[in-house]
Amino acid sequence: MKPSIEEIEFHGIAALRLNGPRGASAVVSKLGGQVLSWITPDGRERLFLSDKAVFDGSVAIRGGIPVCWPQFAELGDLPKHGFVRTRTWQAGAQRCGDDYALATLELSDDEATRTLWPHSFHLELTVMLEADRLDLELSVTNTGGAEFAFTGALHTYLRVVQVEDVTLEGLYGHDYRDAANGDVVIRDTGTHIAVEAEMDRVYRQVRRPQLLQAGNLSLATQSQGFHDVVVWNPWVDKCATMADMPADGWRHMLCVEAVAEQPVVVPAGEEWYGRQTLVAV
Repeated sequence: MKPSIEEIEFHGIAALRLNGPRGASAVVSKLGGQVLSWITPDGRERLFLSDKAVFDGSVAIRGGIPVCWPQFAELGDLPKHGFVRTRTWQAGAQRCGDDYALATLELSDDEATRTLWPHSFHLELTVMLEADRLDLELSVTNTGGAEFAFTGALHTYLRVVQVEDVTLEGLYGHDYRDAANGDVVIRDTGTHIAVEAEMDRVYRQVRRPQLLQAGNLSLATQSQGFHDVVVWNPWVDKCATMADMPADGWRHMLCVEAVAEQPVVVPAGEEWYGRQTLVAV
């Protein structure tokens, strides 16, 4: 089967399915411009999607790769993680070759967004699927007459069999803000990270790739443009307070996010690009 792209319904919402080489596939929802599934040629689903996720647009879809913009977390006056996760994006360019499928979704400001955030913008999320690789690139264009600043993230939920068995390498020597423990800033001195309790760490100025390992399941991630990496797992107690997560959902996910925590300034008429690459190894 040659790579192809098709319009589908996924959990009742409009989406694109990218059919890649060797049976790889990815599903991108028009609601939120959000990748909700990535299956590699071995048949494994690599992204976590909560089986209690809400798909009616009233809240963000829990799982996959949400686009957080123009605000990351609660670092500002906007709703947490901004407002584009519950907006409907439009399908843009689509291309396929022998070894890839590529689709772009687009979103521009309108009266509703300008009520929340008084700036003109155009976003493009480009998703490229290869056999063992998924690339996401977020392009931010300032279409207004004055500069603006944003924070943001690709809030990637990785699916794991059991998070207690996972190690994450590549963050040694970096300072991180420990949001789960009073926002203290700590330098990571371990060769790898193991998840043994609630974790919400913002690693700063990360240039190396990360490697997630759990038995025979390995996944490498790397970012460009996004200079920070968030590692997040809600663990038992916080997961229990989340209406759109099953009680054991914490066990099967680890977020390794590409983040711009410090404000990015985009002058009028200029563009900014940020990318996250996921590779099954």
